[in-house]
Amino acid sequence: MVEVGDKAPGFDLADASMNMVSLRDFLGRKNVVLYFYPRDGSPACVRQGIDFSDLEDEFNRHETIVFGVSLDDCISHASFRDKHGLTVNLLADPEGEVCRKYGVVQDKVMDGLRRTSVNRLTFIIDKQGTLKHVLQVASPKGHAEEVLKLIKRDE
Repeated sequence: MVEVGDKAPGFDLADASMNMVSLRDFLGRKNVVLYFYPRDGSPACVRQGIDFSDLEDEFNRHETIVFGVSLDDCISHASFRDKHGLTVNLLADPEGEVCRKYGVVQDKVMDGLRRTSVNRLTFIIDKQGTLKHVLQVASPKGHAEEVLKLIKRDE
């Protein structure tokens, strides 16, 4: 897994509207929050998406953009976004390439079947592309506020 102080791995992923998003588009302009979550629609993922969406204006005031990333595809993300009124940008990583770069993928064997899941981790990347914080998410409730506090503290 990448660590605080490392250069953040780049990414080029499609969002829920099938627009391509690249980390390099924000370098020198915005801080980037990447929160990785297991799957669209689970109660904890809904809570996390709503909380980040509710604080979107506050993140914008601190020159920060937030992206949720999972293994789900763009269609699943669009449905998830629309069903729950999310405004946070969701990025699709169905092949798990970016999830693997960030070290959030966990392969498990359950009932004789190999399953890939994503650990709930959040990465705060500064405007220069350096990882400032890596947070393991114990509970989605209150997590967005915790991330915002760290961004404010680092200004």
